[in-house]
Amino acid sequence: MITKTRDATKLKQQPTWLQSYIDTPERQKQLYKKTLRIVILSQIFGGAGLAAGITVGSLLAQEMLGTESAAGIPVALLTLGSAGASLLVGRLSQRFGRGTGLAAGFLAGGLGAIGVIIASLMNSIVLLFASLLIYGAGTASNLQARYAGTDLATAKQRATAVSMAMVSTTFGAVAGPNLVDVMGKFAHSFGIPTLAGPFILAAAAFILAGLVLLIFLRPDPFIVAKAIANAQEKDRTLQKKAGLESATANKRGIAVGATVMVLSQFVMTAIMTMTPIHMGHHGHGLREVGLVIGFHIGAMYFPSLITGVLVDKVGRPVMAVASGATLLASGLLAAFSPADSLVLLICALVLLGVGWNFGLISGTALIVDATHPSIRAKTQGSVDVLLALSGASGGALSGMVVAHSSFTVLSLSGAILSLLLIPVVVWSRKTPSKKLRTSNSYPLD
Repeated sequence: MITKTRDATKLKQQPTWLQSYIDTPERQKQLYKKTLRIVILSQIFGGAGLAAGITVGSLLAQEMLGTESAAGIPVALLTLGSAGASLLVGRLSQRFGRGTGLAAGFLAGGLGAIGVIIASLMNSIVLLFASLLIYGAGTASNLQARYAGTDLATAKQRATAVSMAMVSTTFGAVAGPNLVDVMGKFAHSFGIPTLAGPFILAAAAFILAGLVLLIFLRPDPFIVAKAIANAQEKDRTLQKKAGLESATANKRGIAVGATVMVLSQFVMTAIMTMTPIHMGHHGHGLREVGLVIGFHIGAMYFPSLITGVLVDKVGRPVMAVASGATLLASGLLAAFSPADSLVLLICALVLLGVGWNFGLISGTALIVDATHPSIRAKTQGSVDVLLALSGASGGALSGMVVAHSSFTVLSLSGAILSLLLIPVVVWSRKTPSKKLRTSNSYPLD
């Protein structure tokens, strides 16, 4: 049986299996739960993969280049690679579904990690930089996987769905930095430079994450969500009218959500990137660096389950302001704490991770609220390009700032920038709530 439904611009024929999801809310709920399980499994592997570049990328570059001023380049490159990959993953997801888009990014990230290992063996800076760009694709997929759980979620479930995808990243992300020493010794036993060891774990983790999504994320939740949205459009004329009426509100929602995420990402990346270098200056070893970064990454993802509930309950704007306040506290603590105090460094980096978490989840929920399924994945990919570019800028500029001033100046600058989130939220509140509710009442709400 083939059933005709209206698309935004043309009539399409839906296959029987897809029509069964359109007609049966219970099947939609079952697929929503299955999607979360698959995303959670892939994110456990993905978290372990992204931790390698964050933990030892700057140290590897410093060792190969022999200068600290370029120590921020690895994070800048992998986030720049993440920017390009975000656009591609978003477009692939829009056309072929989440599974295909996300798997492509993870598998590319795995190849990039292998390239980093080869570059360290050859002592090739060019290959290292090229590989870090490709490695960034895994980071892009790791971030965009948070959207997959929202495809079949209602408006009251969206932030919670994002948080469930992110909290699962904690397990791999925390394990990764704490395996730095072990993986370094493992690599050394095979004649591979110690600092390249964590990228062995990254390669395996990203490839496994990609295979999990490619094989098990079926039927694809985004394809089903688009079909449901199209089926719920009763009249083409009313659809066009609604699109025109909501355009301004949607653009504002997208702008606010993107700004919250971009500022949070910039501040977090800048301070986090130079923390290992700062620690090295004051006698901390690789094990202590792994411990601090492990706590930091855990704080980035572990609070997600609670954050999602708070974002859904108390609202997106409140949690965006909380993000700015937490990042401010982190910057001040990092700036004024004694450099030899491991405990205070951990506290500062934990606050940094929590502030980023608040900003990412509240901003993500704003983006999903403001987009229709027919353009959602492309818009999400485009916004994540800005997110990655902000991280690249933060990583690159952080090395220059510390090289020409100090870690204290960098941390204070991040604290001041985080305050910009408050006027952004105030501006977003000027939009009448009734209009926002109308424009954001998309299918599945």
